[in-house]
Amino acid sequence: MERTIAGKTIAVNDEGYMTDFKQWDKSIGEAFAAENEINLTPRHWEVLAYIQKEYVNEVPLSIRKIGKSGVVDIKEFYVLFPKAPLKTATKIAGIPKPASCI
Repeated sequence: MERTIAGKTIAVNDEGYMTDFKQWDKSIGEAFAAENEINLTPRHWEVLAYIQKEYVNEVPLSIRKIGKSGVVDIKEFYVLFPKAPLKTATKIAGIPKPASCI
C-alpha cells in the first residue's frame, strides 16, 4: 500500500510502517514525528540514527537493547518517545516495526 507524507509517496504496511527504508529522508521522519506529537531535537536524531544503524546491520531491536546501547537509557528513551517508545521511534526512523513490539 502507498501513502503520501511530506509531499512524497512511500510504501507502507497496514500499520503505517515504511516497507522500503531507501525511501526515507529527514522530512518524512519529521512528518511522522509531528503525527505523534513529537518535536525532534538533536537528541532524538541521535537515537534515530542509532536505530537506523542497527536496522541496516540487521540487529534485532528491543527496548532492553536500546537501554544497554550506551546511546540512551530506557528512562530517557521514554521521555523522548513517550507513547510506545520503540514503535514510535522505529516508525519515525522509517524502519519496520520490530518483532519485539506487539
